[in-house]
Amino acid sequence: MIQVTVGPDETFDRALARFKKMCGKAGIVTEIKKRSFYEKPSEKRRRLELKRQRKLKSRSYYDNR
Repeated sequence: MIQVTVGPDETFDRALARFKKMCGKAGIVTEIKKRSFYEKPSEKRRRLELKRQRKLKSRSYYDNR
């Protein structure tokens, strides 16, 4: 759980910006987007396999340089 303590002289906008930054670093926004619709297990496997292939392809590109 993310908590933001607001200082006595800190503005609400600045505290909100810190909260959004913390949520982004924690991956909350991406998790919400990912869970906003149902993903079938076969689609999930396919997505992860494509992600692995892209990662291997980029690694091989830099290894061959």
